[in-house]
Amino acid sequence: MIFMIYAETINYLNSNITGLIIRCFFNVYNKLGYGFLEKVYENSLLIELKKFGLDCQKQIPIAVFYEGNNVGNYCADIIVNDCVIIEIKAASNLCDEHEAQLTNYLKATDIEVGLLLNFGKEPQFKRKVFSNLYKVHAK
Repeated sequence: MIFMIYAETINYLNSNITGLIIRCFFNVYNKLGYGFLEKVYENSLLIELKKFGLDCQKQIPIAVFYEGNNVGNYCADIIVNDCVIIEIKAASNLCDEHEAQLTNYLKATDIEVGLLLNFGKEPQFKRKVFSNLYKVHAK
């Protein structure tokens, strides 16, 4: 079993929620291990997050705009409490492309905090923040 100690005393943006999410991530990982498809982990994580009273929505469309025109649509795996985007992976390792994907989701929304959760052979997570002060919404 993998155990995670998360310093809940750290006062990052939405750290109380991200701390719970990371706890739920490790709960799911400890029960399922690795080797399943991302959808299995997504559905399991939703169950775990709801047990902790978090408001979760899955597969939420994200529109990307350029000069006022919708130029593409993506789906966030899970959005928690309308303030944290979760992107789930089941890869051998996280890579720059995974981080860029989450950063782009943050750029395209008003949400500032994201978690990249990897249910690979070794569990991994990364926390990303993209402040609304630096976003250019061209809607």
